[in-house]
Formats: sequence, C-alpha cells, structure tokens
Amino acid sequence: MSAKRTRAKDLRRRIGHSPELRTLVVFCEGEGSEPDYIRGLQRLPQVAGNTALTIEISTKHGVPLTLVDLAVKKLKDPEIDECWCVFDVEWPRHHPGLAEALARARGAGVQVAVSNPCFELWLILHYKECSAFLNTDQAERKSRSLDRREGKRVSAASYMSRIGDAVRRAEALDRRHEGNGTVFPENNPSSGMYLFIRAVGADKTPAPGSDG
Repeated sequence: MSAKRTRAKDLRRRIGHSPELRTLVVFCEGEGSEPDYIRGLQRLPQVAGNTALTIEISTKHGVPLTLVDLAVKKLKDPEIDECWCVFDVEWPRHHPGLAEALARARGAGVQVAVSNPCFELWLILHYKECSAFLNTDQAERKSRSLDRREGKRVSAASYMSRIGDAVRRAEALDRRHEGNGTVFPENNPSSGMYLFIRAVGADKTPAPGSDG
C-alpha cells in the first residue's frame, strides 16, 4: 500500500468506531465464469468479514492490457488497497500484449492472477489434478464435463467447498514449473488464481458463528 493510501486509511480508522475493511478491486473480462466465480467468493463469510471486494468487468473482451490500464487508474484512488487483474493466456493463439500487460502491472503495483491456458483450468483444479498441457478448447470441454454446466456461466456455490484442493493443486503446478525451469508463457497448465484466493482470504476457515 502506498504512503498516501496508508495515511488515508489510518485517518479513517482513528475517526471510525469499527475496523476498516481492506478494499480490493478485481478486474476481469466479460460476463461468464470469472465474474460468476468471484461473486461466489464475495459471499463467503471469511471474505465478506475482512475484505470489501468489488468486481469491475471490461466489455472489451480478451485484452489483458485493457484490464491492467483500468486497474492502474483505479489504484490511484486512496480508498483502494489492492487491484487485481484476472485474465487468460489462451492457446494455441495467445492474447495480444501479454508481456506488456504483465510488465505494466508489475511496475504499477497491480496484482495479476493469470490462468494458462484459461480460467477453466482453475475450475478443473477444484475437482482433480491436471498436469498435462491443454489448449483452451480442451480445458473448456474438460471443465464442463466435471461440473455438468452448459456454456460459460458457472454455479459458484458448487466450487466453494473445493477451494482448498484447487489452491493446493495450483501451487503444486507452480512449484513443478519452477523446478523444471519452465517460464511464462510455456508454464501450461498453471493458474495464479490461488494467489488471489489467498489475498482475499477465501482459503481460510470461517470464524465460529459465521454463516456458510
């Protein structure tokens, strides 16, 4: 958090009477699996009790650089603690401007959760291990075969009890790629969504007496 945002937060804490929720904005593309899933995270008591999580959806489908630029602007707001961008690599043809988007995010302090080849890989990891290379079509088909959905929309509730498994499997994939010396974007399959899950506290056990 920048010094400016820290001072603003500290001032409000001195004036207010209750703990200030950490404010986090996540940027994702389109209406579909990503915003559906993140809305499910918003409803988890361990998230809602600690983080004011807002979703902003870009109507420009498939452009990571657009998401990063929006997040960089939003992060200038002293009310905002963190901004995250959720986007895909895509195979066999990658999204344009991936390297530039990652570099710009890194330079501005914007966090990213990149799934390779796509977000559906993250959904798969809730159900099973997945260590073999996948293109986008294969990942989407495999994901739909596991949760029996039709199309892109997901029922987030069916995933929430499996988050811990997905985090463990995604982290293991990152460790394997690191051990093999595999670097982005060749680190297929992988998903940085587990980092976002930890950032919002969705992998924590709900406090006693909370709903859910």
